[in-house]
Amino acid sequence: MGGEEGIRAVLVQLDFGEGGYAERLTEFKLLASSAGTSPQEVIRGKRQAPDPATFAGKGKVAEIASAVSQYQAVIVIFNHELSAGQQRNLENMLDCRVIDRNALILDIFAQRAQTHEGKLQVELAQLQHLATRLVRGWTHLERQKGGIGLRGPGEKQLETDRRLLGKRVSLLKQSLKQLERQRAVRRRARTRGDILTVSLVGYTNAGKTSLFNALTKAGGFAADQLFATLDTTSRRLFLENVGQIVISDTVGFIRDLPHTLVAAFHATLEETGNSDLLLHVVDSASPDRDQQIAAVNQVLAEIGAAAVPQIIVWNKIDATMASPGVERDEYARIRRVRLSARTGVGLDFLRTALIEVAQERASRSQVETPEDDDFR
Repeated sequence: MGGEEGIRAVLVQLDFGEGGYAERLTEFKLLASSAGTSPQEVIRGKRQAPDPATFAGKGKVAEIASAVSQYQAVIVIFNHELSAGQQRNLENMLDCRVIDRNALILDIFAQRAQTHEGKLQVELAQLQHLATRLVRGWTHLERQKGGIGLRGPGEKQLETDRRLLGKRVSLLKQSLKQLERQRAVRRRARTRGDILTVSLVGYTNAGKTSLFNALTKAGGFAADQLFATLDTTSRRLFLENVGQIVISDTVGFIRDLPHTLVAAFHATLEETGNSDLLLHVVDSASPDRDQQIAAVNQVLAEIGAAAVPQIIVWNKIDATMASPGVERDEYARIRRVRLSARTGVGLDFLRTALIEVAQERASRSQVETPEDDDFR
């Protein structure tokens, strides 16, 4: 199934009866390709529960080993979260590198980070993930790296590594705190200017950056790949009869987003929670869209943004042949806009929705006393 380019990989996805298996597998293949691998084979199987020692069980590990040998794969990727012990056991048995879904997503983030802050956040997440792996983990590292500099290090080496890791984590957290303070100052300046702030959120590859570019003419990098956008970008957008608003493109979410990433990107994601409005961009052509919406809302709840008003943007209607338009709630507020960011059809409806929100906010702030500036 794989081509010749990229790191040759064997993918493993087991079915534990949670549903949506096919959609998860499609997403997994795209994740693996986005990381620069060339998937050669997918090992499937059904289990009631993970095997404590190897996650997959001895028979399935033998099947994985056969595929590794047949395709000369250098890495095995599980679309599941592995414990440190399971990963170590699998690497011993398969004699090649083994990573789980969390490590795969962290690797993609590391490749995509462009800004200084983005790179710091990814490094912090990676080190926090690595810290969970530093438990008697030296035997397999010795074997894989030929033992150079690692022969017989014992617990002393482990303690040294933990201490160095802890120092670097502290340093990264301090740097990110400083950047967070700078962002808070900018946010207060925006608040004093009484500018409506809007954040684009959505599942990865839903078309947020394409929509951001279409609205603001920003020209940000948009690609048909997962996590094409990682660093938050903000632009001012002029709306008729309203004036300027600030609109931000944010990192895409994904189901089972590693907690270390959510924690490391807390400051960036906090911007979303401080927005006046979220445009929740949905790939309406995806058969998995309901689960994707639920996954995004779950992450929003994790970062304290569940209470921020949302407008659902039903994107990619050019692929579904749906007509552009809006749907309103019982208070006559626009709650869903159908459009295509790629073709531009329906963008006027979204502009109308933004104008209505901005005007409602302005009229509300007029009746509030200056001291009662709690709308945000």
